[in-house]
This record gives sequence, C-alpha cells and structure tokens, in this order.
Amino acid sequence: MFEFTWRHLGTVLGFLLGVVLVARMLRQERSPSVTFAWLLAMAFVPYVGVPAYLLLGGRKLAERARHKRTLYGTDGGAAAADAVAPPEREGHAFELLGDGVLARSRLFALIDAARTSIRLQTFILGRDDVGRELVERLARRAREGVDVRLLVDALGSLRTRGSFLDPLRRAGGKVSVFMPMLPFHRTWSANLRNHRKLAVIDGRDAWLGGMNVVAEEMGPAPTRWIDAASWLRGPCVADLVRIFDADWAFASGGEQPPAAAPASEPAPADATDARRAAVSASDVAVRVAAGGPDVEGEPLTDGFFAALAEAHRRIWIVTPYFIPDEGLLRVLRYQALRGVDVRLVLPERSNHLLADLARARFVRRLVRDGVDVRLVPERMVHAKLLVLDDERAVMGSANLDLRSLYVNYELALFLHGRRANAVLAAWVDELASDARRVLADQVRVPGLPRQLAEDVAALVSPLL
Repeated sequence: MFEFTWRHLGTVLGFLLGVVLVARMLRQERSPSVTFAWLLAMAFVPYVGVPAYLLLGGRKLAERARHKRTLYGTDGGAAAADAVAPPEREGHAFELLGDGVLARSRLFALIDAARTSIRLQTFILGRDDVGRELVERLARRAREGVDVRLLVDALGSLRTRGSFLDPLRRAGGKVSVFMPMLPFHRTWSANLRNHRKLAVIDGRDAWLGGMNVVAEEMGPAPTRWIDAASWLRGPCVADLVRIFDADWAFASGGEQPPAAAPASEPAPADATDARRAAVSASDVAVRVAAGGPDVEGEPLTDGFFAALAEAHRRIWIVTPYFIPDEGLLRVLRYQALRGVDVRLVLPERSNHLLADLARARFVRRLVRDGVDVRLVPERMVHAKLLVLDDERAVMGSANLDLRSLYVNYELALFLHGRRANAVLAAWVDELASDARRVLADQVRVPGLPRQLAEDVAALVSPLL
C-alpha cells in the first residue's frame, strides 16, 4: 500500500513546478540557446536550476517590471509602434570621447555648468577617487539649487549605493536604486539589471556610452581600461530624458521628475573643446534605441541585426565580451563570406575568464570564415562600438553578448552621418593597429581539457 510521506509530496510538487516553469519558458520569446541552457540546468541539477530560474531566469518576473515594459507609452498598456522606438531625428552635434580622462573631464564640466537640472544614471559607481569626486560635485550643485538626481543599479553599485551617497542626500540631491536584489524589498530581481549609462544636463546636453563612473575606466593611465563615451546635443536628447525619467519613476516608486526645461543659455563649453574634432550639428542624424524588459519587442537587438545585415562594405565591431546567439553569428559569417570587411576587436583577456572561454569557439569559426579578429594585449577593452560602411555607426552600453541583447536594460545611439562615422572609424582603426591579428593558419582545435572548459562556459553563458 502506498504510504504518504512529505518526501513524496515534495517530489510531486517539484515535478509540477518544473512542468509549469518549462511551459512558461517555452511561451517566452527567448533565444534558443538561452532556453536550452535553462532546460538542461533544471533537468540535470534541479535543486540548483529551479531556484536559480526563479531568481534569475524570468526576464519579466517582477510585476512592476511588466508595468514598466512599454517605455514610451503613457497608459501602461500597449503603445503604438512609433511610441516604442523613437524615429531617427536630424540636427545633432556629436563628439566621441574616446579616452577615459577626457570623458570624465567632459562629464564633470557639464555638471559644473548645469543651471537647472542634472539627471545621471550609471551601472557602476566606483568607491574610489572618481566616484567620490562625482558625489562631491553633485552635492555642491544640489546645495546651489540645481535639481540633481542620481540613479544607480543595485548590483553594479552594491558598495556605493548606501552611506557613500549620503553627502548628496544631505545636500538635497535625490538618489534612487534600481531593482534591489533581496526579496524583502517591494521590488526585487537579481537578474533585471540596469546597464544604461547616461547623464542629461539642463535637458540640453547628453553624455552617454559604455563607460561607468569608476577609476579603472576614467582614471589615469596606464592601468586604465580602454573605453569610450560620447557627448550629444540635439532633438534626441528629449528621447534620452524620457528614458531616464521612466527609469527614475520605476526605481523611486512612481515619482516623476519635473520637466527638463532647457536652460535659457547654452552651458559654457569645456576648455578642451578646441582640441577635439567635433561633428557639426547639421551632419548627424540620430535614433535612440533602448533595450530591455521595458520596451515592446527588441528594438535595440533588432536594430543591431538590421544594421549588420544591411552593411555592404564594412562592419567594424569593438566589444569587451563576444557571446553571440545563432542569428548574430550567422549574419557575421554571411557578411564575411560575401566579401564585406568584417573586423572584430576584443581584449586579449577580459576581466571575465568565463566570457573569454565562451567566446573562443565563436572566434575560431569567424576567423576560418574570413573575419579579421584583433586581440588587444595587456589592457582591458570596455568600449562598445559598431562602424558600418561610410555613414552609419552605433555606440552605447550594450555588449555583444546574450545578457545585453536579451536581458539587461540597455541604451544605444544609432548614428547616420559621414563625419560621425569617420570619427568612430579612425578610433577603431587606431585601436586595431596596436592589436594582434588572429590568422587562420594559427587557429587550432584546443586540447580536450580546454575544449571541455569552453563547452561548459558556452553552455552556461546564456545564464550569465
């Protein structure tokens, strides 16, 4: 006779939970590699895989994240297609800030020159001299009556989101933390990270890219990472304000920042402007693309794919982590085989060993198909850039990996203009000239231990 035990009940409930989670996962629009990785984790290590999926796996698990999904909508419901992804707008001034010290100088100068408002969000705020100086400058501007708002990610700024920011709070500035990770908070998820880096000053000037406010990215050479940010002025700044305000309202529990009315006069120029090659306002058209659970579909990822597929002559990519899905890998291989100049610039060793192991098989395949892969020695490359043909380019916060493409809250500028393209191409070309090219005859199948390590890294990479 069957004898009931709590162990039997636990087994049945666990099985039913697994069925529900698998059904839910199959309904979601995920990359096949992500789905397969989670299925394996739950099948072979269920006591780890199921709790991990509950904590990390659901891209839109949190109820408030689902309400935030329509970034540009006004009623929390379905929005028109043009409200989800802003159109390309003309009439922008753009500068590439391709050096950490220059980017820091430009950001701090904009903060010092602010007249009405400072909106700033970052994934990582360093507990170091750069982070401390930022907080001091923001606090000073808050005491002077400027509306200062700082938004940091709960995970990326784990060490600085608390008392480190008290000087800004005491000065009257406002601080919000995006998506706490612990379940006793009203909103939490360890997986939904805000990876956007953005500052908007007086509703007029925007500073953005892939650079965190941390010494290793903005500090002095030679230990500083290779990174890039940008300055933008023009009609798309209003689109960036809307993204920040939506993130702020979500993180703060519904508080709406006041309208970002531009100051009556332009902010004073940075003293180093004369030493930079700025792109004139009439040269650059810009489309802002946000990626993450707060947008309908995948406008940022789809924009990447469309830009790569439409290129005819040149595709130059700089990214710190390269873990493509099947579609991205296929379009790069196809473009290389048809004779497009496909160049991929990576750090020889990034700051994440697992990411380097996961990328290895993709790099070998691309090299065999004719892709020009360059590995930058000694220094970490953290910039995220795409240069396409002679008129188009993309830069922002998104890496070419599965987390940036399908999970994180990300932000990018799609640029259209010959001068902007030329500025970015020159920066990439200089970086690539000091890198080691991986030749096809140097590509060898690694030994069994390395293969196993790469296989495991590739398997778990969709979960990172």
